Formats: sequence, C-alpha cells, structure tokens
Amino acid sequence: SDPRSTSSEHAHEKVHTQNVDTHCSATFCAPRWYHFDLSRHAAEALLLSNGKDGSYLLRNSHEGSGSFALSVRAKDSVKHFHVTRKSSGYAFGFNEFASLQDFVSHFANQPLLGSETGTLIVLKCPYPWRVEEPSIYESVRVHTAMQTGRTESDLVANAPSFGTKEGYLVKLGAVVKNWKQRWFTLNRNELKYFKDKMFDEPIRTLDLTACSAVQFDYSKDRVNCFCLVFPERTFYLCAKSGVEADEWIKIIRWKLSHIRKER
Repeated sequence: SDPRSTSSEHAHEKVHTQNVDTHCSATFCAPRWYHFDLSRHAAEALLLSNGKDGSYLLRNSHEGSGSFALSVRAKDSVKHFHVTRKSSGYAFGFNEFASLQDFVSHFANQPLLGSETGTLIVLKCPYPWRVEEPSIYESVRVHTAMQTGRTESDLVANAPSFGTKEGYLVKLGAVVKNWKQRWFTLNRNELKYFKDKMFDEPIRTLDLTACSAVQFDYSKDRVNCFCLVFPERTFYLCAKSGVEADEWIKIIRWKLSHIRKER
C-alpha cells in the first residue's frame, strides 16, 4: 500500500496520535518524526520557525511510493535529502540501512554533506509530528495548502506569519462596560478585530510587540475569558469554550516568545 494515499494517511495519523514513537504497517514503520505529505515549503517553515540547528524530519517525496525526503535544518537554511525504501531497508546515496533508526544513528555521528555549500550537517534532534507549539503545525499545513498557486517566495514567507488564527470572541468595552461579539484575526504580530466577519476594515489593530502578557482571567463574571495586557489598557476577551480560549492564549504566547527572542 502507498503510505501517501489519503485513507492510508488517515490510518497512520490515527495510530500516530496514540503512539508517538512509531507506527508500523505491513510496508512501513513510521517514526514519530515522519510528517506524511508535508510539503517542502511547509517543512522549511516548520524547521526555521520552531526547529534548531540539526533538527530533522522525514516526509513523503513527490517521486512516488517508497520515496522519502529527509529535511534537515542547517543553521539558517534547510537541506533536503532523498531516502528510498527498498525490500532490504533504506537506501541513502551509496549507503543502505536496515532501519530508519540505524540511518539516524549513523548520521548522528557522521555528518552529511550539504552539497553546494559544503556544510557539514549532523542529525541532532528529531522534529516530532506532534509538535508542542500551539496549532503552528496545522497553520503551516493549511496556509501552504491555500497558497499552492502562489510563487515559492510567498510560501517560504517569514515563518511566524504561518501562525494564524481567526474566530469570534466577545470583548469587554473600554468606556461602556458591555460585552460585544467581534471577529478577530491574528496574523504575524497583529491582532485585529472587526465589527463582524464580512467587514474589511478593522475597528482596531493591536500590535503584539507592545503586549506584555496574555493569560486566563477569572475577575469577570464570565467563563472562558482571557486578557491581553498592553501599557495603555488590558483587553478582556471571552471565547465560546475553554479549549478555544486556550488555543488563543497558546498561539499568542508563542508569538510573544518569538517577539522577545528577536529583541
């Protein structure tokens, strides 16, 4: 069976969620750092935004069944290497390995050569399919799927721009203390809110580079609330569920940590 087919991929994903180490089918033993049909562009965005030097992941190659691409971060770039599954194991260049684990162990001690630049690349840390960073993985996949018609430079945009979110939240007014539903969009370092989803012009744009904290808030007589602390004002927002509030908090926190790293 072709691990790239949709039904097979969903089966892989289902088991993968329960067992993060490996999932073995009759034809393929998938390690926890196997990312299915993740595209080249999305792999670069993930490794550059969340990975570190030596982070690596395995994904399906467009060359068909049994062909994989190993994507490895080398300082500020990502290199891609072809790996082919054979009946006897995995072929990489002139070398053949009985298992993917043998392959990784070999290159953890013996550097790969990043072709044109001559960079030596060591496989240091696997980048798991289940990432800790909140919704960044889904955002990258969705974002890339949406932009398949665009040029390559659009797809490898500044990595934090891939962490996008939108949805309805209820906001507490600053002057008149009433709660109103607004449509919120989070893109790059800007959180905008609109009167409703169909409006083009936001009521206000909040620059997250000025935000000092985001956290759950229990001071209001509403559930699923959180607040964003800015120098001039604290914004109180409520989501329709605790899970939704938690998603907003996590992705905004992730943005804030990136902003601080860049300073």
